[in-house]
Amino acid sequence: MVRGMNLRQMEVFRAVMLTGGVSGAAELLHVSQPAASKVLAQAERQVGFPLFERVKGRLVPTPEAQQLHAEVDALWRGVERVRDVSRTLAAPRSGMLRLSVSASMASYLVPRTLALLCEQFPELKSHMEIHVAPILVDALLDHSADLGVALLPNEHPNLVRVRSYRCGFACVMRADHPLARKPSLKPADLRDQRVITSNPNTPYGQALQRTYGREAGTLKLDLEVRSSTSACWQAQAGAGVAVVDRAAVAGDTFHGLAVRPFDTRERLAVSVLRNRYRPPSRVQQAFCDVFDAVWKDAME
Repeated sequence: MVRGMNLRQMEVFRAVMLTGGVSGAAELLHVSQPAASKVLAQAERQVGFPLFERVKGRLVPTPEAQQLHAEVDALWRGVERVRDVSRTLAAPRSGMLRLSVSASMASYLVPRTLALLCEQFPELKSHMEIHVAPILVDALLDHSADLGVALLPNEHPNLVRVRSYRCGFACVMRADHPLARKPSLKPADLRDQRVITSNPNTPYGQALQRTYGREAGTLKLDLEVRSSTSACWQAQAGAGVAVVDRAAVAGDTFHGLAVRPFDTRERLAVSVLRNRYRPPSRVQQAFCDVFDAVWKDAME
């Protein structure tokens, strides 16, 4: 049994056993020979028996030292594993990231963030689910998601807002649509157009009503969809024009779709959320930083 020998003493003892002498141990450990000799002498005092005998100028381990070395070597392999894990956690190549996102975030912003994140963590594993707001909150609360990227406010005492953004609106239509000739659009431009919208009883639909302003009562709001992504698909197919949050059309996601700024003061809240009682991992922190850069590049 090692009686009081500390890790430093074990390290020097093991190095002497590996190299056959104090000078070799000192070189292996990058310390001076007197320092290695001092630690070895302390180790012998701690265990209470000689560890080496000098025979013809060489250190020869005693039988007790041979037996002790087998135990120390096994222990040291565990110490090295701890060091390896510590180095990996300090500069990880892998990790697991589970995301719950609003539909608008799933078309470009989050996928682009994950693509860049994989350059930092080549062995990253990720899982992304598209959720409506109540389910996104539940996923964070029951730990089935590590982070949420949400459109519209999500207030809950057990959630923390890690990043916050303000998202404007755009008007989308086919590239051959007459309105595509305009550099920007305002609510009055939507008169006599078939407008793809969302249910006015939902928070997103209510936000759209505010973007239409005084024109809301005069517009042909014939086509209702659940999400801005669905609205873009409808507009891409030629069903009409739509006003959507700019996050949904970031990064030239939809081929053949003309995207024009929409003149409104209305803004939507976008938040990166986490569970208050689950401190973020290095991978999660890196995701937030990369998402921030992607947002600024695509949205600002």
